Amino acid sequence: MRRALSAALLALACLLVPLGTLSVWAKYEVGDSDRYVATMAPLASEPAVRDAVADAVANGIMTQLDTGPLQSSVDAFVQDAVESFTGTDAFQKAWNTANRAAHDAVQRAVDDGTDGPVTIDLAPVTGQVKQQLSDNGVPFTDRIPVTHTTIIVLSSRDLDRLRQSLPLLQRAGPWPPFAALTFAAAGLALARRPRPALAATALGVALAAAALLVALSAGRSFTLDNLPSDVDRSAAGAAYDALSSSMRTASWWTAGAALAVAVGAWPWERLSRRLPSRPPVPPEMRPAPSGVSIPVTPRRTE
Repeated sequence: MRRALSAALLALACLLVPLGTLSVWAKYEVGDSDRYVATMAPLASEPAVRDAVADAVANGIMTQLDTGPLQSSVDAFVQDAVESFTGTDAFQKAWNTANRAAHDAVQRAVDDGTDGPVTIDLAPVTGQVKQQLSDNGVPFTDRIPVTHTTIIVLSSRDLDRLRQSLPLLQRAGPWPPFAALTFAAAGLALARRPRPALAATALGVALAAAALLVALSAGRSFTLDNLPSDVDRSAAGAAYDALSSSMRTASWWTAGAALAVAVGAWPWERLSRRLPSRPPVPPEMRPAPSGVSIPVTPRRTE
């Protein structure tokens, strides 16, 4: 019973490692608005994201702006102005504002059960572009409507899936990692041979962390393969990588530390005892020291 209980506790500790990584990520990164905005902020300098935003804003403007025979020329001016604006500090501020609004909308939709897709409102970007075009003397600028130009960041189907898991993970928070440490300590205390048990547990933790890395990679491929045709895959991939970066980093560090513990705790001396040793050399077959003659006694023959 003692051996079985120890093995069960250590197995539970290993299984809680990826769950603990997910729960801490959901609680302190996805659930915190400031940390979420800080995580997404570097995407404003990603070329794929900037191109996707520029295309969305330019298309939103031109679909509501009729300039007659000058349509193609104004279209080129608007596209260039939007692309130029995405490289400014004002775009970074507008991007952070939009992401904060999107985060609050997603969290509210998950908590309240709101239906429908979650979008990012790009109206602040449109207003900035309109002002820039006006400063450059582009005609028909006064006709540009600063309406809600949106990008869908979470579809209704994805929102339903998120609603099934995110609240549970956020409520769990730091408890799964704490439970993993508690189970590991109790299992090692009950183990009859603590050192091999520690090595085996460390290997299990490393495998569990590696399994989460594989799951994140598979989830990325699945997410990008199921995107609508009008969604930029490069921008979506950059967003997925930014959101999952902390989980990947934590998993790599966990796997590396666990492997180091496993190597250090492995009972190498026990293994060396089991290795076959060379048989002893009989005295008559040992080489004689230089300058010393060994008398040989002839065998008696009958």
